Amino acid sequence: MIVGTQDKIVYEGATGMANFKDRISMEPSTLFRIASMTKPITAIAVMMLVDEGKLSVDDDVEKHLPEFQDQMLVAAKDKDTTTLKKPKRPITVRDLLTHMSGLANYPSGLADLYTKRNRTISEATIAVSQLPLIFEPGTKWSYCNSGIDALGRIVEVASGMSYEKFLQTRIFDPLGMKESTFYPTAEQAKTVAVTYAKVDGKLVAAPNSLLDVKAHPKHPVPAGGLYSTARDQAKLYQFMLNNGKVGGKQLLSEKSLKQMTTTQTGDIKTGFVDGMSWGLGWQVVAEPKGATESLSAGSNGHGGAFGTQGWIDPKKGAFYILMIQRTGNPNGDASEFRKEFQRLAVELLKK
Repeated sequence: MIVGTQDKIVYEGATGMANFKDRISMEPSTLFRIASMTKPITAIAVMMLVDEGKLSVDDDVEKHLPEFQDQMLVAAKDKDTTTLKKPKRPITVRDLLTHMSGLANYPSGLADLYTKRNRTISEATIAVSQLPLIFEPGTKWSYCNSGIDALGRIVEVASGMSYEKFLQTRIFDPLGMKESTFYPTAEQAKTVAVTYAKVDGKLVAAPNSLLDVKAHPKHPVPAGGLYSTARDQAKLYQFMLNNGKVGGKQLLSEKSLKQMTTTQTGDIKTGFVDGMSWGLGWQVVAEPKGATESLSAGSNGHGGAFGTQGWIDPKKGAFYILMIQRTGNPNGDASEFRKEFQRLAVELLKK
């Protein structure tokens, strides 16, 4: 757990075990699978390219990825027949960032994408581009991993470098995020927290707790593939609280940062707890309630599938990072643990 402001760490602590079998304790330097907390970082990469004029959030996706041309939409479906029609408009980069594209998730043939990672981003994106849309772009919200992966491919096309290299050179290196990676080295692998599941009332190591680094995976998974530490995430959130600056250098424009972290989805219901809205790649608290009641309206961040949570409260000038490594738990965004952690963190900041 880390609680901090734009220029200092107020609290840092670790408790519990990173590895029960080998009796390895959790440490502030423990490496976690942060899953969907990767998504806001992908959004930062996209907006850096917007700042450079290499793309616009209102561009049709097909402008950068021609495989998305002439997509069709499911008009009707029954047991034996699926009827397609042309959508009213193509999907845009904005639609992908807000999960309002109508893009389908990966078909069963690509179900191993997140475990074996045996496709490149390009191959995965081509596959999903050939599937019909499930609703008219811009009309609904539906959480979509394949859409964020498509953004990773757009980063590659617009920048001329691989997605993971762009993140390394443009975000991780300048921010000093030395432990954030899609592919842990053998040395880093020793510090990765094991992902546990509860089976018959006991905690057991879940399958695929650590990506096989010897398998030379092809897919860095822009929607959820990063390993990182609480300390590295603290550097990212301080960068955001400092309006896109690090060391006096403006890496991301204040305009782009504001777009990412303010509501872009209107009154459409989004997110995994009540009172949420969506910015560009970032969740935004529209009305604090329930799990978010200690946060101010306008707070932004993201959770991950294995229990990790990271939130920035610009009004309080603070951020809150909670790292857990579990699978099969109920909704992490709505957990009482998260709610109580944030309540205690806010109380600490008042002292």
